[in-house]
Amino acid sequence: MPTHSELVNIAALPRPLRWYGNPQHWEITPPDSLVITAAEQTDWFIDPDTGKVVDNAPALLMGIQEPCMLMALVEVNHTATFDAGVLAVYHSDRIWAKLCLELSPQGQPTIVSVATRGTSDDCNSFPIATHSAYLRLAKLERAYAFHYSADGTYWHLIRYFALAESPAAEIGFLVQSPTGNGCTARFRKITFQPRPLIDIRSGE
Repeated sequence: MPTHSELVNIAALPRPLRWYGNPQHWEITPPDSLVITAAEQTDWFIDPDTGKVVDNAPALLMGIQEPCMLMALVEVNHTATFDAGVLAVYHSDRIWAKLCLELSPQGQPTIVSVATRGTSDDCNSFPIATHSAYLRLAKLERAYAFHYSADGTYWHLIRYFALAESPAAEIGFLVQSPTGNGCTARFRKITFQPRPLIDIRSGE
């Protein structure tokens, strides 16, 4: 995939991020806001039935190895079905996962998770009433946990899963518009904690 070559620094994060894919537009607004616009017909998905691969959504990724947590308040300009703002973990083109605030076919903002190991395992968790949500990605020693929160304090477990044996991975931000003409998402209150999640089930 052609890749936007510019490295990006975000004050809340410990090291630069690199682009996977090409955003239509992006900007950083101080002190902690990242805006990404994805072009039309963009996604990360490997269809479990047909095997069709789509991997052209823009993602901004940072390398990690040790347990840590990445959190953001994700605000999405939902227009078309499956438009989403996403926290993502990436191991390779065929091994990755997404935690999404996505517009469902019923027209509702929905918390969605996708874990991909050759093909994608896609799960809609529940709809929410707004176009914004706190999302959190936790890297453990050998696994990951995805959580959602309405207020950034009380967390709901969305998915607990493993991807690859290697502890090295990349985590970051992605925006997609699989069926639409483009989508913009804003990631605010970006927080990185270089420590393991204490309680996977309660999210504390």
